[in-house]
Amino acid sequence: MSNNRKLGLTARIVIGMVAGILVGFFFKAILAGQEERVLTLFGMALPLKAFFIDGVFHAGGEIFIASLKMLVVPLVFVSLVCGTCSLSDTSTLGRLGGKTIGLYLITTAIAISLAMTAALLVGPGKGVERQSDANFDVSEAPSLAQVFIDIFPSNPIESMAQGNMLQVIVFAVLFGLAMALSGKPGERLAAVFNDLSEVIMKLVTILMNLAPYGVFFLMAKLFTTLGFETIKSLAMYFGVVLTVLIFHGLVSYSIILKLLTGLNPFIFLRKMRDAALFGFSTSSSNATMPVTMETVTKKLGVKNSIASFTVPLGATINMDGTAIMQGVATVFIAQVYLVDLTVADYLMVILTATLASIGTAGVPGVGLIMLAMVLQQVGLPVEGIALIIGVDRLLDMTRTAVNVTGDAMVSCIVGKSEQQFDQATFDDVNAGVKDEKVDFHHLRQ
Repeated sequence: MSNNRKLGLTARIVIGMVAGILVGFFFKAILAGQEERVLTLFGMALPLKAFFIDGVFHAGGEIFIASLKMLVVPLVFVSLVCGTCSLSDTSTLGRLGGKTIGLYLITTAIAISLAMTAALLVGPGKGVERQSDANFDVSEAPSLAQVFIDIFPSNPIESMAQGNMLQVIVFAVLFGLAMALSGKPGERLAAVFNDLSEVIMKLVTILMNLAPYGVFFLMAKLFTTLGFETIKSLAMYFGVVLTVLIFHGLVSYSIILKLLTGLNPFIFLRKMRDAALFGFSTSSSNATMPVTMETVTKKLGVKNSIASFTVPLGATINMDGTAIMQGVATVFIAQVYLVDLTVADYLMVILTATLASIGTAGVPGVGLIMLAMVLQQVGLPVEGIALIIGVDRLLDMTRTAVNVTGDAMVSCIVGKSEQQFDQATFDDVNAGVKDEKVDFHHLRQ
């Protein structure tokens, strides 16, 4: 334990990630298509794939993801109730929601515009062989009316059990407003929720200390099964998406943050390292939400009354990374199928993808459903999705890292504009670092 304390959380996560990648490559090389290869250890015959890959690595990674997801609903509900009931003026909520949703939509529109511009300049689909048997079935997207109906929960407990975050957010906001308007009973209940919030954040800290091990298992499992042959055949597409993702995450967000708040983007990006690494490892904005919340409030200085609203909403509707994939994929598929899109078609893609980021927020397989909607809107074959699905797993990891960075950036902008922002915490390099460490030796005593 003493050695672990000498390394920061970021360093330990990176070590776990690199070690997992190397171990994954090692097992991939050993197996080399031999599913039944056996390792003899202390006189016991251990089947490599069944014991290590489908056993230890799979179980370790899934337990880590499940542990993070376990916190999402209680964290969102409790922190959002605390944030809402602490608003001195309940009319502030409408302004807060308008700013937050507006900023998320603007960044999504910028992301897909960048993606299509880069794809048109590079031409990733030119010369790619179309697979005649390419086929992809996608779930039907809900209608606009159904989207609004589905935002409101008929059974909030069921919404929490199913992890329907938009419904949980709506119920938490209404519950917090009722507490704010209830006088003394609301104040007594608010004290209980504030204590609950502290306990949940401490649980987040404990899990963050276990992150390097969870990341190791996730990377080890992924890189034993990853087929790089597919990436070679789609190298241009893969490269364009990855480049635009990195550019948007590092450059676009930095420019927007500097223009709208005057904050130092280098400090912001440095403090986002842990949350971005979590997002990259888990490929889930929801699973990363506890870490994003911890980063935004403890390291970046956004007050909980703002972060408790902007972070859960961002994890649900902010899909800049997905929008980038859609922009490049639309151009790529159009070039592969030799379809010429007009300027009006490209503008329609931007509008459809931006609005769909809210409309399909709670739907499983959301990225592919949104892409299918976009393709149908401009008359491109939906089966073209089958061409890119092979490299989507690695890109999905980077997309999530970009998304959680966007959630934090918007939180800073909204917090600053609402005077709910601590500049001293943002400027303090060590802010929140001490909260990442848990004295397990003391716990054992």
